[in-house]
Formats: sequence, structure tokens, C-alpha cells
Amino acid sequence: MDTELILMQLFSGVALGAILVITALGLSIIFGMLGVVNFAHGALFMVGAYAGLWVASLTGSFWWGLLVAPIMIGVFGMLIEYVLIRPLYGRSIDDPLLLTFGLSYVLVEGVRIVFGSDGIPFPTPSLLTGVVDLGVGFFPIYRIFVIGIVLLIVVLLWLGLEKTKFGLIVRAGARDPTMMKVLGVDISKVWLLVFGLGVGLASLGGVLSGPMRSVNPEMGALVLAEAFVVTVIGGLGSLVGAIIAGLLVGVVISMTALFAPEMATIVMFALMAIVLLIRPQGLFGKLA
Repeated sequence: MDTELILMQLFSGVALGAILVITALGLSIIFGMLGVVNFAHGALFMVGAYAGLWVASLTGSFWWGLLVAPIMIGVFGMLIEYVLIRPLYGRSIDDPLLLTFGLSYVLVEGVRIVFGSDGIPFPTPSLLTGVVDLGVGFFPIYRIFVIGIVLLIVVLLWLGLEKTKFGLIVRAGARDPTMMKVLGVDISKVWLLVFGLGVGLASLGGVLSGPMRSVNPEMGALVLAEAFVVTVIGGLGSLVGAIIAGLLVGVVISMTALFAPEMATIVMFALMAIVLLIRPQGLFGKLA
């Protein structure tokens, strides 16, 4: 097979992996800090895509949609945490899981009522249309942009968690929230901000994926499955694991689609099964 075709497919896998990274990071942050398995994450990814499309249509600018939609949906996520999830803290882990599972259906049906069930195209911004020669072939400029913006977000997130006082509180609170309360930290406010950040990252992934695929009410379902696979492979709550596993899954799916398209979706679950058999806590997770 043509080497150039393989390399281009590899680049496509990295672009897909970048979307999975940004989405799985939000899932990992929420689980790592709050211990909440957010089954509404995929639906919030979808809502973010619609919010970005709506803002872009109002302003006539993709860039406003990219900037405003994650903030809007992040604030909406904070409202979800405050009103729906906070009363469930201290109860069984199944309670917030079931609540967010039901919430995902409410969000999907709500979007379907407002926007309809058909897919809506999300135009690529004119500045990012076309292709660029990478030396081994031509690659869409927009996908290079997606890789770059996700890399920037990952760096900023790392700096925020490792180099700021808030990041120190988040990391300490994830390990021992009781001790943080004893030290006088209002951990409920930290949880509120962390949940909003995780949801904002999911919605950012939705906006970024919009020009790469049509925006539709069901788009979050597969992304949720992929994000959970990435989170499990990388290790629950591990940000480094989410990054590496996201890129790994993206490349594996893309390369499988080249050689055996009918296996493209199944292969990520097979990869997860292999990892769990060898290392049950995931690549970078820790045993409870």
C-alpha cells in the first residue's frame, strides 16, 4: 500500500485523537475530583456543538462560536452540578451515574425538539479551508488547527493544575477532600468549578468537531463511548492517561478504517479489553 496514504491516515488519526483527548480530559477531571461518572458527557459534547453553531450563525463568525459556546455550556454544567448532582454527594456512586444517564436523554430530546433530528452542516471558517502540503501529501488545514488548539488547551490545563494555587487545591482535594475541609477550603466551590471546567472541555470538543462532521442530536452517543474507552485505557482520573490513550485510540481507529473499515468501531473496545486484561487500572491509573 502507498506509504503516503498510510502517513496521511496517521495524521487523520491524530486529528481524531485530539477530539477524543479534549473530551476525555473533561471526563477524567470530573471523575478524578468528584468521583462522578458523568454519563451526560456525550450529550453535553453535542449541546456544545449546537451552541457553537448557534452563536456562529448569530454573529457570522466561527471564532465567536468557538469562544462563547464552551463558556456558555460550562456555566450550564455548573448549574447541573449545583442543582442536580450536589444533593447526591455521599450517596452511592450509582446515583449520580443514573441521574446523568437520564439527563443525557433529556438533553438529546430537548435538542431534537428545538433543532430537529436532521444533521446540520457546520461550515469550516474561511481562514481554515483548503489543504496544506506536509511533504507526504495534502492535509486539511482545519484538522491541523484542531491538533494545534487541543495541544494549546492541554498545555494551559497542565500549567493551571501544576503551577497555580487553584490547581494545588484541585489536586489535593482529589486525594483527600476531608482534609481540605478541615483546612478551611470550601470544597463545594472547587467541585462546582471543576465540573464546569470538565463540561466546558466537552463542549469545546463538540464545537471543534462540528466542521469535521455534521451536527446532529445523536453525535454525542459514539463520542461518549469513545471517551469512556479512552478514560478506561488511560486510567480513571489520570490526565496524562487521557492524553496518551486519546491519541492512541484515534490512530488505531483511523488505521483500522484504512485496512478493515468494518472493524473501525470494534477495534477500540478490543484494545480496551486487552489493556484491562494486562493492567486492570489502565495504563496510568492507580489501584484502589
